[in-house]
Amino acid sequence: MTNKENLLKGFVKENPLFVSVLGMCPSLAVSTSLENALGMGMGVFFVLTLSNFLISLIMSNEKLAALVKPVRIPVYIVVIATLVTIVEMVMHAYIPDIYKSLGVFIPLIVVNCIILGRAEAFASSNSPKDSVLDGMGMALGFTGAIAIIALFREFLGAGTITVWGDLVINLTGIFDFIGITPIGIFVQPAGAFLSFGLILGTITAIGNKNKEKKIAKGVVANG
Repeated sequence: MTNKENLLKGFVKENPLFVSVLGMCPSLAVSTSLENALGMGMGVFFVLTLSNFLISLIMSNEKLAALVKPVRIPVYIVVIATLVTIVEMVMHAYIPDIYKSLGVFIPLIVVNCIILGRAEAFASSNSPKDSVLDGMGMALGFTGAIAIIALFREFLGAGTITVWGDLVINLTGIFDFIGITPIGIFVQPAGAFLSFGLILGTITAIGNKNKEKKIAKGVVANG
C-alpha cells in the first residue's frame, strides 16, 4: 500500500462511520450543527493521529513491546486518555463555546471505537510514519462523515448552516420558496438516527449500483 492509498482509504473505502459504522454515539449526538461536527472532528484528528504515532513507537521497540503486549489495551487507553485530556483543556481554554456544546462527548473520545480500533488493528503492527498517515486519513474520513450528517440535519431541521461562531448561512428562503417550514425532528435525537439511516442507505445503494455495473462490464468483456 502506498502512502497515498494509506491516507485516502479512510475517506471512502474504509470510512470509519459510513463503512465500518464505528463512533456512532458521538456522531449522532453532536451532529446538530456543522460547527459541533468540526469541533469533534478536530479533537478526534488530534487524538487519533498522535495516539497512532505514540502506540506505533512503543510497539516498534522490541523491549517495550514485550513488556506492553500482555497489558496493551490498558496502555493504549492511558495514551489515548492523556491526549484527550490535553484536547479537553485546550478547548476549554481557547474555544469555550465548542467545549460547552460538545460537553461530555469530549472526554468520551477516550472510548471511541475508531481510536482504540486503529491502535490495535494498525498502529500496533506498523511503522510510526504509516500509522500517522492511517490516523490522519481515518480522522479526516470521520470528520467528513460527521460533517455530512450535520449539514443534512441542520439544514432540514433549522434551515441554517452554522459554519463557526457567528458565521451562519441562513437557508430558510429555500423553505419559504417551497412553502414549508424546517422539519424540526431532524435536530432532535430521533432525527439523528433517521438522518444516518437515510445517508447510509443512499451510500449503500450507490455502492451496490456501482458493483453491478462493474460485474456487468466484466461479463460483457469476458463474453
